[in-house]
Amino acid sequence: MNRWPVEVGSVVRSLAGRDQGRLFLVISEVDADFVMVANGALRGMDRQKKKRRKHLKPTGTIVEALRERLANGPAVQDHELRAWLREEEEKFVQV
Repeated sequence: MNRWPVEVGSVVRSLAGRDQGRLFLVISEVDADFVMVANGALRGMDRQKKKRRKHLKPTGTIVEALRERLANGPAVQDHELRAWLREEEEKFVQV
């Protein structure tokens, strides 16, 4: 079982499908089994991907700015998603 929940604002790594191994941000929750994810490159905010929670591995990082912006702020842009994911990817490279 995952140590961290898959919730809005979480940085997750895809475990299955064509996008296996890629980082995504959870944009919204559909139901108990599915969430909508985007990464700003192949999957932008206008073309989010519906993924099963069991096919995602949380990294333990939650982007609070994303949560706040999705709840009541201005629209989130694709370049912002890419920047947040780039920071997370750099953490893995340094370790």
